[in-house]
Amino acid sequence: MPIKIPCDLPAAKTLQDENIFIMDTARAASQDIRPLKILILNLMPTKIATETQLARLLGNTPLQIETELLTVSSHTPKNTPPEHMLSFYKTFDAVKDDFFDGMVITGAPVEQMEYEDVDYWDELCEIFEWTKSHVYSTFHICWAAFAALYYHYGIKKVPLEEKLFGVFRHTVTHKGSILFRGFDDVFLVPHSRHTTILKEDVLKEPRLKILAESDKAGIYVMKTDEGRQIFITGHSEYDADTLRNEYLRDKNAGLPIKVPENYFPDDDDTKEPLCTWRSGANLLYSNWLNYFVYQATPYDLNHLPKWK
Repeated sequence: MPIKIPCDLPAAKTLQDENIFIMDTARAASQDIRPLKILILNLMPTKIATETQLARLLGNTPLQIETELLTVSSHTPKNTPPEHMLSFYKTFDAVKDDFFDGMVITGAPVEQMEYEDVDYWDELCEIFEWTKSHVYSTFHICWAAFAALYYHYGIKKVPLEEKLFGVFRHTVTHKGSILFRGFDDVFLVPHSRHTTILKEDVLKEPRLKILAESDKAGIYVMKTDEGRQIFITGHSEYDADTLRNEYLRDKNAGLPIKVPENYFPDDDDTKEPLCTWRSGANLLYSNWLNYFVYQATPYDLNHLPKWK
């Protein structure tokens, strides 16, 4: 939560320079409190596992969060019971007249397909466009990040020679980024993907700022100036055993898959993997919620400004 101090206190500027969340007394006196409305578009096949991962991270702050689960109507999930989808998920038609403080759009196992060949691509494009006027800050994960970069900015994905699979070292490139307030100089993030984007293509787009990168995994996080759109290429939300489950699934199916890098002790897949990214994941989501959602969203969501 932000700290409330008098706006003319000498410490105010120092705290602001250090990216400490502060709120002056005048703003605090006029502030009404309500739950933050967060919409989750879950495109992952393991929907229940993904719901749990995201809820764990979104719930790890003192803020009151109200979540809605969204699915695309143009695709029928094969790995989730229909009764679960009917009980807990809404379609876009059911929410398109509502406004949200924040939105999370997950990855999807379709990255090797052309975007236009994905059966729900047209619906997803409609949702991408809708976020401009109905969501204050949208948090895109992995394939959703690449898809949104393609839709909004025309940045194309590039196939990798082999799957990027494992846990990799990252550094904060933009040192003043409040999204990475409190991060260590080096932090770890899981990746599991067959495609990437080129840094030179991102640098051509003046509306995007690169915040964190990896020597092995490439660009990790980008955002627009006001944080209305945030793009994450990795999977900080993964549980300790998610990479193992993906690895064993492909290995047992006879698919060409290597042991995830920097994951199993001694690269021995019979040993229990260690979760080395959990603290960074919690901090990333807490910073997003606290600064880009809680502090920036208007109290009356009907007055949400549209971004361009």
